[in-house]
Amino acid sequence: MATYQLDITKEHCPMTFVKTKVELSKLSGGDILEVNLLKGEPLDNVPRSAAEQGHEVLKISQVEEDVYQVIIKKK
Repeated sequence: MATYQLDITKEHCPMTFVKTKVELSKLSGGDILEVNLLKGEPLDNVPRSAAEQGHEVLKISQVEEDVYQVIIKKK
């Protein structure tokens, strides 16, 4: 198991999940992806979409005023 990071704070929906999905596709099952994103649509959509794809959302935490980190375990 390895841990990878992705910063999509400069992206807007729907590119936030597109970039997350592409990054997840590069990982092996059980790997962890730490995604930094903005609150609002990205924070609503990325965890929900990842879960719908069968991945496990392990944690969502605020790291700065408008920036959150979503930790996803690839299925």
